[in-house]
Amino acid sequence: MTGGKIRVLIVDDSASVRQTMASILSEDPAIEVIGTAADPFSAARRIQEAVPDVITLDVEMPRMDGITFLKKLMSQCPIPVVMCSSLTEEGSETLLQAMEAGAVDVILKPRYGVADHLAEHHLQIRDVVKAAARARVRGRAAVPTLRSEAPPKKLTADAMLPPPDNRPMSRTTEMVVCIGASTGGTEALREVLEALPSNSPGIVIVQHMPEHFTRAFSQRLDSLCEVDVKEAANGDPVLRGQVLIAPGGKHLMLDRQGSRYYVSVRDGPLVSRHRPSVDVLFRSAARAAGSNAVGIIMTGMGDDGARGLLEMRQAGARTFAQDEATSVVFGMPKEAIARDAAERVIPLGNIASELLAVANR
Repeated sequence: MTGGKIRVLIVDDSASVRQTMASILSEDPAIEVIGTAADPFSAARRIQEAVPDVITLDVEMPRMDGITFLKKLMSQCPIPVVMCSSLTEEGSETLLQAMEAGAVDVILKPRYGVADHLAEHHLQIRDVVKAAARARVRGRAAVPTLRSEAPPKKLTADAMLPPPDNRPMSRTTEMVVCIGASTGGTEALREVLEALPSNSPGIVIVQHMPEHFTRAFSQRLDSLCEVDVKEAANGDPVLRGQVLIAPGGKHLMLDRQGSRYYVSVRDGPLVSRHRPSVDVLFRSAARAAGSNAVGIIMTGMGDDGARGLLEMRQAGARTFAQDEATSVVFGMPKEAIARDAAERVIPLGNIASELLAVANR
């Protein structure tokens, strides 16, 4: 980084997208756009001239597609990459391949009105790039947190539901596990869920993702895991052996009827600058489940989930945070630990066994 700034290379075959992205990122004093490229071959020449800290990479480009270039880049010169792709159901499968190949995060763009869409989501785009700059990729250590301008005021979970009253709640025969993750979470969640047996306790997850992406993500995990994984629908019961993942663009909350749990999928404002928000899920778990819940916060940038995890712990839930060494970005777990929200800090490889031990105790 030169002068403490994050150096970014923008790779996209659309001149208007390159121009818009460069303008959005350059307006942030913590970011420096060191170049743009219309295809991977031009990008490779740019990288030889100056190695960027982050690359934004389009999926569909002439001469070589973005996934192929990503794989070559990760094998030869690991650099944090943020993929850009059209907001389509078909594109979701491609983006999952990108995450498997080593991409850190995703920026989605519509087929029409791309420049206006990107400009409207300028804060999110800058956040994604900053998170990528701090990410751990193969052969590259995490980058220290950068100071930038103060972010706009963020809404808390108060925007969706009131705080828990922390009244004692009787235990049920079943525990419910709530997990929150962001940058790096797609592959981290895969590792956790693949390690779980088919009779695992019911699990509810918020992974920061845009709409359309979560359905393909859930289907992919379902094909890999013994537990059943699905994108959550309003009113779905929380069942043993099943994992419910919050739909992109919607908040997910845990509710209770008697000794049974179910989920609510709702519209609402951004909370902690996210929808779905981990804080919303965790607060709802503190209110509905209390000591019948397990809360786990995993890799991701920012502080979404830190307040909610503390509310879960204060309500009697067992709470854990992923450790720094195994986090792609140690933002969310670090904030939770700083608030004394996590009773234990554990590596990614131990999360599955820990949640089973606690939930089945």
